[in-house]
Amino acid sequence: MKRRIIICLAAFVVSAVVFSGCGKKPAGDGENGEGQAKVKVLKLAHGLPTDHPVHKAMEYMADLVAEKSGGKMKVDIYPSEQLGTEKECLERLQMGALAMTKTSSSPMETFVKEMKVLGLPYVFRDKDHYWKVLLSDVGKELLAAGEAKRLKGLCFYDAGARSFYTVKKEVNSPADLAGLKIRVQQSPVAMQLVDAMGASATPIAWGELYTSLQQGVVDGAENNPPSLYTSKHYEICKYYTLDEHTRPPDILLISTRVWKQLSAAQQKILQDAVDESVTFQRKLWAEFEKKSMNEIQKAGVKIIKPDKAPFRKAVEGMLKEYEGTSIGDLVKRIGEVR
Repeated sequence: MKRRIIICLAAFVVSAVVFSGCGKKPAGDGENGEGQAKVKVLKLAHGLPTDHPVHKAMEYMADLVAEKSGGKMKVDIYPSEQLGTEKECLERLQMGALAMTKTSSSPMETFVKEMKVLGLPYVFRDKDHYWKVLLSDVGKELLAAGEAKRLKGLCFYDAGARSFYTVKKEVNSPADLAGLKIRVQQSPVAMQLVDAMGASATPIAWGELYTSLQQGVVDGAENNPPSLYTSKHYEICKYYTLDEHTRPPDILLISTRVWKQLSAAQQKILQDAVDESVTFQRKLWAEFEKKSMNEIQKAGVKIIKPDKAPFRKAVEGMLKEYEGTSIGDLVKRIGEVR
């Protein structure tokens, strides 16, 4: 209750001014007493800790925005769910009460149906194919797909491959997941996938997961190595099965209401900074992914590299359900990217 009160108060403050300079001549608009131009401040909220490579990429982007604008634009970042969960931040973007957020593509499914394709199991052949798709026309269409819901995609960030990690039970095949409660994101596709594997999908907010694992509310979760490491879930979960069932990317979003209030020059400054941060983040991610794997092994986590064939087979029926639909058509187009 205390946390929600804090979040609500923070959200109220943010909604009071998404970025300075909005509206018609609010207090302090234009120039200050020293004749200096008013700085445009964009509020960006997300749920990751500050040592996560995606957060660092957004800091890099914010620095570039300040540099490219000559100090006339600024991006203020609020990490670690300071202003709410992923879903809450997405809703605030739609209202124009928050300028920007970072979310996984999975929670976006409830807002933009096309995003389901990015959470389907084994839709990408490998990491190289993953980036070819994200930078292709398919990727550009997916970033734009949320604009009708007032959510404009600015870029994709690497979020690696998601795999299962468990507290007590070693998982070598889908059969080992039977009876386990596995935390998933607020995503219908993620829930369907985990259920198809034989486990019981349990949606829990990221910020509540450590305690849920500790108290036995769930028996495990699924995520990439950097998230397993930075969350310190490895302190509780001692088995990590690299089945790499999905590769849903992170997405940097801006409220369309806020975007339209920026001038063409400001839009270009922001988009150019975002694009440069993608290259920076990909390099940072690769380095941090390697470090994360080393650190969790040092902490006593057993790394399991299973035969992926049984995992693929377990979700075949799930994929067939999308044949003949718009999502199935996207799966086909992704497969054709070379």
